[in-house]
Amino acid sequence: MLARGNRITRGADYKAVVRGGARCAGAHTVTYVVSTGSDRSPRFGFIVSKQVGSAVVRNTVRRRLKAVCAQALPDVREGADIVIRALPSAARSDFAELRDEVERCLRRRAAV
Repeated sequence: MLARGNRITRGADYKAVVRGGARCAGAHTVTYVVSTGSDRSPRFGFIVSKQVGSAVVRNTVRRRLKAVCAQALPDVREGADIVIRALPSAARSDFAELRDEVERCLRRRAAV
């Protein structure tokens, strides 16, 4: 799992990343990346709305995304803020699909 230092927790931080970040859309997720230029560890945030499914489904999708980001964490550059928004199709995707899509978006937006 992601340590507290690797999570975005404030709503203002989420808003700043989504509004000002480089966007990468996939079939199951939309990834926003902002490089802050600071020397702190990268931070991740997740948005999984009720459109994705019931609470059980949303939490499953969120856990999968957290696990994907925990695997990618050593390769993500310092100071990056990343927000991943799950689309409704994420409920029907498996872990491998989510992992491939998130890693592609991180490479594409130069977070890696």
